Amino acid sequence: MTGIIGVSKDEQKGYSAALMKALAFLRAQDFRNMPEGRHEIDGDKIFALLSRYTTRPQAECAPEAHRKFVDVQYVADGEEFLGWCPMSPDLVEMEPYDEARDIIFYRALIPESSILLKAGSYAVLYPEDVHRPGVSVLDEYPADVTKVVVKIDLELMKG
Repeated sequence: MTGIIGVSKDEQKGYSAALMKALAFLRAQDFRNMPEGRHEIDGDKIFALLSRYTTRPQAECAPEAHRKFVDVQYVADGEEFLGWCPMSPDLVEMEPYDEARDIIFYRALIPESSILLKAGSYAVLYPEDVHRPGVSVLDEYPADVTKVVVKIDLELMKG
């Protein structure tokens, strides 16, 4: 699911309380002066990771997935392509799942779709959503991005 942070409460009907909490955090912050790193929202159940980086060509960005957390990937400044495909048996792991970091990397997205994330937009990615973040919109023109990834414990998204 993708969206724009400024959408109305009516448009967010059906979102879980945890997702609403994550979006409220994103709406309330000024990320220009916030330091990079981890920011607590609800202990280890909901937290934000703020990073500033330069996008890279698609070939340099590995597809990834998570098992314990849902990602809300929010671009605060800049723009990037977010590659995506559904989890499938066709995907080839690059290395085993890292439980401590809750991440697994894949060789490719099969099939691959791209979502353009511009400043103010977000994507919600569940464990079945394999994704390739940080891709330059134009390979030969990397761009600076400020991104916040809110991690939500999957258990909070159920029921």
